[in-house]
Amino acid sequence: MLDTIKVGHADDAEALTGCTVFLPPAGTVGACEVRGGAPGTRETDLLKPTFTVEGPNAVLLSGGSAFGLGAANGVVRYLEENGIGFPTPAGIVPIVSAAVIYDLDLGSSEVRPDPEMAYDACLQASVDEQRQGSVGVGMGASVGNVAGRGRSTRGGFGFYRFQADEFKIEIAAVVNSFGDVVDDAGRVLAGVRNERDEYAGAEKLVCQSTGFATACQGTNTTLVVIATNARMDCASASRVALQGHNGIARATRPSHTRYDGDTVFVLATGEVEAAQDAVEVLAAMGTAEAVRSGVLHAEPGGGLPCARDILGL
Repeated sequence: MLDTIKVGHADDAEALTGCTVFLPPAGTVGACEVRGGAPGTRETDLLKPTFTVEGPNAVLLSGGSAFGLGAANGVVRYLEENGIGFPTPAGIVPIVSAAVIYDLDLGSSEVRPDPEMAYDACLQASVDEQRQGSVGVGMGASVGNVAGRGRSTRGGFGFYRFQADEFKIEIAAVVNSFGDVVDDAGRVLAGVRNERDEYAGAEKLVCQSTGFATACQGTNTTLVVIATNARMDCASASRVALQGHNGIARATRPSHTRYDGDTVFVLATGEVEAAQDAVEVLAAMGTAEAVRSGVLHAEPGGGLPCARDILGL
């Protein structure tokens, strides 16, 4: 990402789980905004404007639900070995912000991303990483979980990129949502299916049904990393994170439910001046496109079809 932020994936294609790490350069400003009702996160409060740390040394997106948060220790180990971290009197302390998705009931519930998998993702990290779909943290993702995982569609990991002159913004998203993923016109791209493998409409089902959603509590999430080379402080980056959530709402219906852990990270490397309003608009638009790209690049797996198969693409 941005020719300066390394991205690395590690996954288990049989157990259908994985993780994705983002390694920014020194001096990167960070921010985070959590809007979902069921988040699983680590070191996100530190990214608020009033706190001491201006940015993380790494961001980890992981499967495995709460178990997956432990994978961040592998990133901590990698950073310490490479002399990267927040300086303290006793030595550096790597700051690794992390968030997880729930994928335990798609593949094997006994296999979760662990420190070794996350460490391997760090070793694989590169500024040239381009893969999308069923890779890394996207390996176990599904969307349209309103009626349970069995009637959902495969989710995935997606990218959006924009460049104008020297300014760049690149957005990564993994979508594992309670609701459907839709295009700009509201057409469902991936989501809850009926018995004929036709999209049933998540919002319609929520309004027509009662009680069924309890089984899906805390098992959904969309995670986003917005990276830009724009120069900004923590407060400005926090504004961009807010707009990222607007992008989630454009592409996911319903979004930010009490069953989702929707979380947006921002990494600003500070290389060029850019208009704040333009960055915010692009953050919202680009997040929506990254979410859509994730499902459109996904492959069938775990007994679930992918969007391309259902849409005939």
